[in-house]
Amino acid sequence: IPVAKTLLKQGLDRARQLHDGKAPWATATGLVVRGYVSKIDGSVQPYGLVAPASYHPGTPYEHRLDAWFHGRGENLTELNFIAGRERTPGEFTPKDTFVLHPYGRYCNANKFAGEVDLFEALASVTRHYLIDVNRISVRGFSMGGAACWQFAVHYAGRWAAAAPGAGFSETPDFLRVFQDEQLKPAWYEEKLWHLFDCTDWAVNLCNCPTVAYSGEIDKQKQAADMMAKALAAEGMTLEHIIGPKTGHAYHPQAKAEVNRRIDSILSVGRDPTPRRVRFTTWTLRYNEMLWLRVDGLTQHWERARVDAEITGSSTVEARTQNVSALTFGMGPGHCPLDNTRRPKVILDRQELEAPTPLSDRSWAAHFQKTGNGWQVVTKLDDSGLHKRHGLQGPIDDAFMDSFVMVRPTGHSMNEKVGAWADREMKHALDHWRRQFRGDAPVKDDDALTDADIAGCNLILWGDPSSNKILAKIADKLPIHWDLQSIRAGSQAYSADHHVPVLIYPNPLNPKRYVVLNSGFTFREYDYLNNARQVPKLPDYAVVDVDVPVSSRAPGGIATAGFFGEHWELPAATK
Repeated sequence: IPVAKTLLKQGLDRARQLHDGKAPWATATGLVVRGYVSKIDGSVQPYGLVAPASYHPGTPYEHRLDAWFHGRGENLTELNFIAGRERTPGEFTPKDTFVLHPYGRYCNANKFAGEVDLFEALASVTRHYLIDVNRISVRGFSMGGAACWQFAVHYAGRWAAAAPGAGFSETPDFLRVFQDEQLKPAWYEEKLWHLFDCTDWAVNLCNCPTVAYSGEIDKQKQAADMMAKALAAEGMTLEHIIGPKTGHAYHPQAKAEVNRRIDSILSVGRDPTPRRVRFTTWTLRYNEMLWLRVDGLTQHWERARVDAEITGSSTVEARTQNVSALTFGMGPGHCPLDNTRRPKVILDRQELEAPTPLSDRSWAAHFQKTGNGWQVVTKLDDSGLHKRHGLQGPIDDAFMDSFVMVRPTGHSMNEKVGAWADREMKHALDHWRRQFRGDAPVKDDDALTDADIAGCNLILWGDPSSNKILAKIADKLPIHWDLQSIRAGSQAYSADHHVPVLIYPNPLNPKRYVVLNSGFTFREYDYLNNARQVPKLPDYAVVDVDVPVSSRAPGGIATAGFFGEHWELPAATK
């Protein structure tokens, strides 16, 4: 209560200062707490800053920035986070460096909305301060170390360096070592481990200098050991600093060595146009690396690779795997190719002539795979339904952008199913607040506006009888639902105790998702360890509501699977 009163007083003081046209915290150095309004749910999310003493507003100097991800703490409410950020500068405070402490929306290891939090906080910082985009690093310890591994492998091209400490880097082996837990996942859960198992993305660190740290006797040393093994398989050796005879903490000398190496890397900065780029992905959610972008996959949740290299003044060579569309793009001033000639692109041994770099030394070239091999195209085919970045599933992906829960106002065609949907919606709202520290937007189905449809993913609850929006689109979804049955291709389930949950491009606005009867898919059991906080359902499932809801599932899973690259049901169901 004393902390709350202190922070409320500060808030009122800031409000009075704003009323008088003043904002002294905007130019302050040292410990500063700021915030932003999230695009996801309209909530205000805090972040902490350590502004260096060398910062002077109005000067043109671009500062280095380190993002530091905090460790686990079940009591880390917004109040406790803000109080902590006003009290201590944290583990590392490099000279002439802004240190960003994202809240990460509580304790989810900066996944899902917690991942988006970093980029929203970073956007807020760069609006207010001059930051050198080529001298940004990611760092963290324990749960924050796990977050650091995630950001390092998924966004390797964004950072000048990464410095993960302890934490976890994948799910199955970590839980075996740390929890003595032998997992028995459904086939689709195991597929979805690829999303956050950093070992599957290790090759991306070829593009991000990384210095790992572990205490010699810390169980969480396992995280870096697993990454070292994965990197070795890609021909790389992990720089792994070990704190001698140290548990779950930084050893002073080892900490100094981590700092020395990271400072050296940051003094050089990120190269936005290296001659060679190696990239792997399993989903179009993470589809960019420096000057290449994967725009289409042959099959989601199978490994895709691109190894691209500038091999001459007018030549680029690339080898791909499981890629159906690809873009090479370099910003103004960054293209090293001869801008008086059309470059030759050798793509999977096929020779193509790409567009000439422009006079500002920018370059963009798009490639699409057809039955006859690769083709150069002026723009990628955007017609029809197909999986693309930000519109590729699984269900949890809908909660990484603006969404609104749409509450039914009509009568359900089945009392049992209607009661289940009502309970699950309440569960989703309650647990969004608990796990992602915001209030999920809710509207009745008859209050939804054109602006909501244009700007939000729609989370529809109920059935085609009770929810007016669902009634409008029911015949345009790949799973059919009527009074008698739920049909997924040739598979049929009785509608009196089954419910479809799914994610799909919204037929009313195919640039946004529609989700039926689901919030985020990990549940209470998974809150106990962040390594368990991974998607539990794929693109669609049919839930048997006669099976009781548990801390692991919303009921019995009668069937589940992934839609194909054109959002079609898989062949096995047809």
